Amino acid sequence: MQEGLKTLYDYTLDELKQIISPSFRAKQIYNWIYKKYAQDFEQMSNLPKDMIKSLKESYTLDLANIKASETSVDGSIKYLFEFADGHSVESVFLLMKDKQYDEDGNIIKGEKYTFCISTQVGCKVGCSFCLTAKGGFVRNLSAAEIVYQVLMLKKLNNIEENKAVNIVYMGMGEPLDNFDNLIKAIKIISELDGLAISTKRQTISTSGISSKIEKLGKEDLGVQLAISLHAVDDELRTELIPMNKAYNIKSIIDAVKNFPVDTRKKVMFEYLVIKDKNDDLASAKKLVKLLSGIKAKVNLIYFNPYPNSPYQRPSKDNMVKFQEYLISKGLLCTIRESKGLDISAACGQLKEKGE
Repeated sequence: MQEGLKTLYDYTLDELKQIISPSFRAKQIYNWIYKKYAQDFEQMSNLPKDMIKSLKESYTLDLANIKASETSVDGSIKYLFEFADGHSVESVFLLMKDKQYDEDGNIIKGEKYTFCISTQVGCKVGCSFCLTAKGGFVRNLSAAEIVYQVLMLKKLNNIEENKAVNIVYMGMGEPLDNFDNLIKAIKIISELDGLAISTKRQTISTSGISSKIEKLGKEDLGVQLAISLHAVDDELRTELIPMNKAYNIKSIIDAVKNFPVDTRKKVMFEYLVIKDKNDDLASAKKLVKLLSGIKAKVNLIYFNPYPNSPYQRPSKDNMVKFQEYLISKGLLCTIRESKGLDISAACGQLKEKGE
């Protein structure tokens, strides 16, 4: 890690073409970085030696150290990336589905991967159930630092350049609180000559900054939207997410109704289920009413307990009853399979352990 140098991960391809001459070299550099995972300019064998020398003097490709990592029995891997200023964030590699073979041993379906990516060091939102909130807000990540997490998760897990992966911006931080850097990172990550991860495979998970949801809609990037709802009335939601005082449930629902959604897609509503807080059928009934008229999918999430947490994990029985009620009312509803329970599963847990 070399502090003080600029980094090429901060540039869209068009921007890189403005500073690299001749401009076709920019495409070659993008190819080396994002398709061949080069982390040393000397590897870029089709560039002139004087260009390599110039790049080395001005730019770094080494943006973070891996301070710690934990691997789960289910194939999930949590990484703690430490940047040059000493601050760190978590990123998670999730193996969602294994390869599938036919009876002759031929691959009929490849693996499915999801990357959970951080956008801030710490967080301003202050959710009562979140470990990240305990450390307060430190700073926004640059576009390059967001991009770097995606690049390294591909490189570290030997994922070939053309393999499709899904990205969810729901690690540490509130993505829409770092709006400009997030938007730029999404554009860099979706660049066809780079990582080529379609915006349709990128999901922004927000705790509900309704004004920024509207702003995101106007960008019309084609990204997916996930709303961390977690409650069906403002009283409980304000307890869980203090920011609800500024952006209440009604303002969020109104913003979502105006959000441009692909005709084949739905808006995801994340609902963190907490024992004796929001796991009853009365809450399920209110949720159905709340989401009426929205192309919605509900993802029920088991609360992951952490040391000294004020909340508890709900029973499987209550989760299933909640899900069955929503489905009976025509709502698409899944229970998120908890990953990495044998490692530091809660977001922020690995960081706190390291400190």
